[in-house]
Amino acid sequence: MSAKPVSPFLEGLRHCTEYWLTRRRTLKRHKKEKQQAKNPIVDWLEAFLWAAGMVLLINQYLFQAYQIPSGSMIDTLLINDRIFVNKLVYGPELLPGLWKLPSPIKPQREDVIIFENPEYFSNGPLFDIAQRIIYMLTLSLVDIDKNEAGRPRVHFLIKRAAGMGGDLIETRRGELYFRFSGEDRWVNEREYLKSRGFSHRLSRLVGEGEYPALEAMGRAEAYFDLGLNPPQNLMQKAASYNLQYGDLFSRAAARYAFIRGAYPQDERYKALAVKQQGWYVPEGRILPLGDNRDNSHDGRFFGTVKASKILGKGSLKYWPLARQGFIR
Repeated sequence: MSAKPVSPFLEGLRHCTEYWLTRRRTLKRHKKEKQQAKNPIVDWLEAFLWAAGMVLLINQYLFQAYQIPSGSMIDTLLINDRIFVNKLVYGPELLPGLWKLPSPIKPQREDVIIFENPEYFSNGPLFDIAQRIIYMLTLSLVDIDKNEAGRPRVHFLIKRAAGMGGDLIETRRGELYFRFSGEDRWVNEREYLKSRGFSHRLSRLVGEGEYPALEAMGRAEAYFDLGLNPPQNLMQKAASYNLQYGDLFSRAAARYAFIRGAYPQDERYKALAVKQQGWYVPEGRILPLGDNRDNSHDGRFFGTVKASKILGKGSLKYWPLARQGFIR
């Protein structure tokens, strides 16, 4: 009995399968031979560059690691906490420090935000890019941007978005009061946070009973500014205040108010005194404040920042292990 002839379709399929399998084996053999012939150093370098590229892409466009340098966000964030910042949510930068992409998501009130320090003086775009690349590659372990004392310069700040566009804000002995856009009454910040269910804690170093001594210290400093010796009773009152840090803003307010009284015609002191009275937050801007209100250099000193300049949102604490968790 003669064999049944194979159809042209099946014969063609067999030839294609054999060709594909043979080619696949050949490519695998060539790849293996190439790897065996490759210098181990070159092989290691390629693997490192690939890993570094992935770290840069993730840090630049998705999540970036930061180390908390100060206590301005206590108790939300502690000194040396390491966190991941969501870079995608508000639109990432195409390159470090350049060409930020727009995002439909905007910073909301009470978000923990990261932004460039308005008081930072750059060493140039090339240095900034190199610094940020090294910082990202080492997951915040290496920072080449240091001052003359060898300490990292504060290029970025992490604060809370406390004031939003349209807000009127004033401080009364360290406590904030808001008059929101379209409303005619002042609202205590703590009462507002409680009514909206926010769980983060605002830390204070100065008690209500310590303010007379703190304000006396500010007035004593004003006497020295004017080239005068403060009265003895004022010095005694100021000496009873023993905190090195504590509501520097209220202390400065007492100082500038006294100087303005001595020189009411001087526009410089008038501007400084007015600055201490409160703020209006223009539309499209944010007043960033630290949760540790008595020891935070924040928007009360350098002003508001553009919402479009916010680089990311604090997302997750990953070190130390005992403090792991989402940032709220």
